[in-house]
Amino acid sequence: MVQALQGGSLESRVARLQELVKAAPESVGRQLEARFDMSWIYHDSALEGVVYSMDELQGALTAEEPPTEASLIPVYDEIRNHKVAIDMVREMSRKKRFSITLDVIKKLYAQLAPEELEGKAQPTYRKDMPLHRLYFHEIAPPEKISYRMRQLVQWMNAPETKRSTHAVRLAARAHHQMLSIYPFPRQSGKVGRLIMNLILLRHGYPPVVIHATQRQRYYDSLKQGEDKVSKLVNEALGASLESTIRFYEEAV
Repeated sequence: MVQALQGGSLESRVARLQELVKAAPESVGRQLEARFDMSWIYHDSALEGVVYSMDELQGALTAEEPPTEASLIPVYDEIRNHKVAIDMVREMSRKKRFSITLDVIKKLYAQLAPEELEGKAQPTYRKDMPLHRLYFHEIAPPEKISYRMRQLVQWMNAPETKRSTHAVRLAARAHHQMLSIYPFPRQSGKVGRLIMNLILLRHGYPPVVIHATQRQRYYDSLKQGEDKVSKLVNEALGASLESTIRFYEEAV
C-alpha cells in the first residue's frame, strides 16, 4: 500500500517535484544533489555503525588533494567509493534499456568494497555465517545465496512483477529480500539500499535515505518482515519528497 503524503497523494507530490525541477536552474539541482549525497552517505553509513564527521565528509567529497593525516586515507576512500556508487546508480537510472542483473549488483558491491576483488574478475558471495554482525535477522546459508540471488533478479525483472507491484513496493521488497539473503561478506546493507534507490529513481521517485535516528527501527523491521520494511520506506520516501519540494520552492 502506498500512503498519502502531506499536501496530496504520492503521485501528485512527485508531479509537483517534477514541475519544480523543470522550472529551476541546473545550478539548483546540482546544489541539492551535493547536499543530498552528503546526507545519504552519512546516514547510510551510520546504519552500518560507521559515523563520519562533517569535516571527514566535506574533505573526502570536495578536497582534490589526499588527506595530510594517514589515518584519514581509508576514511576518504570509503566515502569516495560510496559517492561513486551513488553516481553509478543515478547513471543507471537514466538508461532507457536497463535491467538489474547479478552483474549490476556485483558491480555496485565491487565499487563499495574494491579490496574484496583481490585480482578476481568478479567479487564472490559470502562463504560463511558471520558470528559478529550488526544485522540479527535471519540470513541465507552460504550454499543458498547463489540460487536465491538468481530468484530475486528474475522476480524483479519479471513482466508480471512490473504489472502487479507498485514501484515503491517493488523497491522495498527487493531491498528486504536482498537483506534476507545478505549475499556479500560486507556492504550487503549498502548494496541493498542502492538497489532500492535504483528502482525508485528509474520510476521517477527521489532516492530514499533512512536516517540514523531510525537505525533500531530499521533493524527491527528487517526481522519483522517486508510489510514493516515497506512502511519504513514509504515514510522515508514521503520525507524525502517533502524536503526536496521545500528546497526547490525556497530556491526558485
